[in-house]
Amino acid sequence: MDRDSGEQIRREMVMASERENFELSGPLHLSSMDWKSTDYRRSVAACLVQGVYILERDRQEKRQGSEALAPPWWNFFHFQLCTPLVDEADSSTFGAIYELKHPMPDDKSSVNDSPRYVIAFRGTLTKGDAFSRDLQLNVHLVRNDLHQTSRFEIAIQAVRSIVATYGSSNIWLAGHSLGSALALLVGKSMAKTGVLLEAFLFNPPFVSAPIERIKDKKVKHGLRIASSVVTAGLAFAMKNSHRKNQTGDTFVALSEWMPCLFVNPADHVCSEYIGYFEHRKNMDEIGVGLIEKLATQHSLGGLVMTAMGKEAGEPLYLIPSAKLTVNLSPSQEFKEAHGIHQWWRSDLLLELKTYKY
Repeated sequence: MDRDSGEQIRREMVMASERENFELSGPLHLSSMDWKSTDYRRSVAACLVQGVYILERDRQEKRQGSEALAPPWWNFFHFQLCTPLVDEADSSTFGAIYELKHPMPDDKSSVNDSPRYVIAFRGTLTKGDAFSRDLQLNVHLVRNDLHQTSRFEIAIQAVRSIVATYGSSNIWLAGHSLGSALALLVGKSMAKTGVLLEAFLFNPPFVSAPIERIKDKKVKHGLRIASSVVTAGLAFAMKNSHRKNQTGDTFVALSEWMPCLFVNPADHVCSEYIGYFEHRKNMDEIGVGLIEKLATQHSLGGLVMTAMGKEAGEPLYLIPSAKLTVNLSPSQEFKEAHGIHQWWRSDLLLELKTYKY
């Protein structure tokens, strides 16, 4: 290894350590508790997810006691760590259950808006021995069978236990990247039973053709219309032929659940959500909303698989309703656009839209 390469590695290690340190990278400006504030709620949820990332990094680096970097990420907001969620396949920490220990907020009327428990999930870690397992989970995500993994089973059982013990009000789900996919899957599973949990999903993966990255708006709009027409036509044909396909019924049943999605246009992992919801509105405006209402319940690939007699998993990204927050602040690189740190910055330029099916 040459001298320049060694120096670069050392700089990257210092920067990584700084990002893990709450005193250097956390939102110290959020000293007043205000659970009515969307900025405060978003920032707290993001920091609790970051706490899970650092829990696993502490485990990998054998940082314990006063050397552990994870606790300030929840202590600052008056939470305590109840239970780390550990993947039985590799013993890595992938989630955590936090409980809010109530000091009285500055605005006493906001106490009812605070969570009692938050179940948070981290995304993929490229460092340490968790990477290979995280990579496997990403493959399951692409194949639409994340629900068949032990990590999902541990997550859903933890959430069901909390809900059974304390009820569903003031229970939050939170996750980033792969972790947001897990939180989304848990939230959808609970919603199908009538339990609607508040969810904060940061940079949630949208596994589909990257149409949103096309710069020409006319081409992009044309492709979306064509895709909708083909998808709706195939779905209608399969319905009339009485083929088994329960996606549409499930989709309608989920329409009352409104997860909060946080996406960045420069992040190709999640940016497709922008076009997914905006296209639905555009189709309504040009008078063909019924076509899109049917098309948005299905994935074209899944319909083709079903038509061929093969079992197709329900695509995770198919959700009927959402509160979509888009970060319009410029990002220097993909790593920044996809990172969790952006979501607690105080200078964000955000656009919020609500989509109800």
